[in-house]
Amino acid sequence: MGKLVSAVATSHTFGLPDNHIEATERVAEGMREIGRRVRAAKPDILIIVSSDHLTNFDLDVQIPFAVGMADGYEPLGDLGVPVRRYPGNRGFAAGLVQFASNDGFDLVGLERVRPDHGIAVPNAMINVHADVPLVPLYINTVMETIPTCKRSYELGRVVARYIREQRPNAERVAIVGSGGLSHWICMPDSGRINEEWDRGILDRIACGQGRELATWTPASIIEAGGNGGLEIAAWACMLGAAGDATGSAIYYEPMHNWWTGMGGVAMHIDAA
Repeated sequence: MGKLVSAVATSHTFGLPDNHIEATERVAEGMREIGRRVRAAKPDILIIVSSDHLTNFDLDVQIPFAVGMADGYEPLGDLGVPVRRYPGNRGFAAGLVQFASNDGFDLVGLERVRPDHGIAVPNAMINVHADVPLVPLYINTVMETIPTCKRSYELGRVVARYIREQRPNAERVAIVGSGGLSHWICMPDSGRINEEWDRGILDRIACGQGRELATWTPASIIEAGGNGGLEIAAWACMLGAAGDATGSAIYYEPMHNWWTGMGGVAMHIDAA
């Protein structure tokens, strides 16, 4: 029987400090701290949940949910992420596809995928020795039709059951929700940040009320957090896996020069 030993979420962009050197360093240190916490749990498998930014999927084919099934992954290298090879775990991914199908989720298996920054940034800060097998889990938050946070939360619950019920040899698994927070992309409000909305998400998660995110519709998220805020679905998936655990906010900065609210959380998970 496997075990979920770590559940975290973090924003996944990173830019130049410009005139915000101290804020940039606080974000960087927050990301490093999340990496340290995940590594301290000693996972055997690292699931990272994110959107694809039209680098592997295109405008012709939009897949609601997909999972990487390769033996290894080489990042695309955008946002300056080092291009190096990371191991995958085909057996874990294939088993998840089959298990999820029995629970009403038709995950698309991806044989050839080069993770962009949505997967690659958190992977680089966690998987520093490139020795923990990576399983990319994609939720389409870029092109309509967008899966709801409810559906993403339910997928996280399926992932947790799969780890608990189907995995042999007491595998230790970490899950990362990657994306957000509020940002408007190529819209009239581009550059806006809704700090109140961002901090409300962190507060809910800290109090063990993260399941409230599952009630949010794409339309309500766009109104409060922008179209980029739709990436919070990846956090909802992580929260579904973590259950009713409480958490701690690791960092938050309204990075106006990057046009996004940057934040990260770590759930209180027993890793013993």
